[in-house]
Amino acid sequence: MLTMLVASSKGGCGKTTVVTQAASHYAQANKRVAIVDADRQQSSYRWAARRPENVPGVLAVDGGRRALDKLPEDTDVAIVDTPAGVTEKELEPYLEQANVLVVPVLPSSFDLDATTDFLKLLHGIPRVRRGKLPVALVGNRLKPWTNASQDAMVQLAEASPFPVVAQLRDSQAYVLLTALGKGIFDYHSENVRGHQDDWSKLLRWIKRSS
Repeated sequence: MLTMLVASSKGGCGKTTVVTQAASHYAQANKRVAIVDADRQQSSYRWAARRPENVPGVLAVDGGRRALDKLPEDTDVAIVDTPAGVTEKELEPYLEQANVLVVPVLPSSFDLDATTDFLKLLHGIPRVRRGKLPVALVGNRLKPWTNASQDAMVQLAEASPFPVVAQLRDSQAYVLLTALGKGIFDYHSENVRGHQDDWSKLLRWIKRSS
């Protein structure tokens, strides 16, 4: 089972976007997908409950110390949505079983500062420090045509001990589709092709690292 942990020290950075879009990708690839929602807001859980009948379903369960052990045995992919401002103690139930850890980051000075401190915390975790748990950063809600977004990604890459593997554009498509219980991978139109391409580097990194 591929277990993907999505975490950040900052609320509103797009963890749920990463969780739900990745879930829609793997579900459309005929994988049995489960979301473990440990965030108090339960946004990923509600997204999965809203999945319409004309797209592949995604199981959602509450987070907890034994949540991963309670998933059905035939689960192919488990994606863990952790609380905002997560601490090492809150990550503990998932660290030993996770194959990869993804950290979304917004292109603002507040987010970059908070993320730098969080990455120091992650680097001190034994499995991460030994290279047994790969960590990747994802720039989120970027405006790729602006210098501000590009400068933020350069700063992040220079300050981080972990790679920045993907950059996701700022788009209302994520907001609209989330409200429907869908993701960009539930569609095959030209309108979402560019959004799907944004995810290709992250998905390749997950495949290589796991």
